[in-house]
Amino acid sequence: PEEFAKVGAEKSKGTKVFALAGNVVNTGLVEVPMGTTLREVIFELGGGIPNGRKFKAAQIGGPSGACLTEEHFDLPLEYDALTKAGAMMGSGGLIVMDDTKCMVDVARFFLDFTCDESCGKCPPCRIGTKRMLEILERITNGEGREEDIDNLYELASIIKASALCGLGQTSPNPVLSTIKHFRNEYLAHIRDKQCPAGVCRSLMNYVIIPEMCKGCGICAKHCPSNAISGEIKKPYVIDPAECIRCGACMEKCPFKAIRRG
Repeated sequence: PEEFAKVGAEKSKGTKVFALAGNVVNTGLVEVPMGTTLREVIFELGGGIPNGRKFKAAQIGGPSGACLTEEHFDLPLEYDALTKAGAMMGSGGLIVMDDTKCMVDVARFFLDFTCDESCGKCPPCRIGTKRMLEILERITNGEGREEDIDNLYELASIIKASALCGLGQTSPNPVLSTIKHFRNEYLAHIRDKQCPAGVCRSLMNYVIIPEMCKGCGICAKHCPSNAISGEIKKPYVIDPAECIRCGACMEKCPFKAIRRG
């Protein structure tokens, strides 16, 4: 114990094992002294973000952990500092996300997990998390309302204060942290009916640019819903009512004539 206590931070002695995953070059288990910064873990041990993408967020603490941003790069990973930042050490999970990730969808994903894990004993967790999930699903489906953000925040605060166990008390963390650091993404989904990251399918539209379309018909052949029509050597068109927003057409078009917006 004495040797173990020689490393680490003043109030958090020893080392911590993190499960480094997501959009990072080196994934796996890393053991570092308590107090090692987020920057050191992601960029020195993790090797940084692959494929030339930009860092967007890191979700720490497991499914009910919080999302940290660039402003937390120099945050020491120890209990007190993480608590002050609205996060937690939790299970040691550390998921790195690049700029292709939608933070509203991230919050929805983790809340969906905690809803399934709820034992159902207390109403704040059993019912409250489901109501939050319903709001997030509505937002990602393009049916968000202006009051949704305030309602999410109020629900999250009540659940944190009144749930009986740690799961319920921490389950709102992904929602609260993404609202705090990525509020503009929520507003884009609600007001503009757009997903800036291009993740939420219900908010995506695919359009063929006539000037760039060669009329080869490759897009139509690969459309699983037969939403694309046209004549050979003439610009094709996509029927938005039939389009299932799978992106197959844009992926297969050799002339980059299909735009997602």
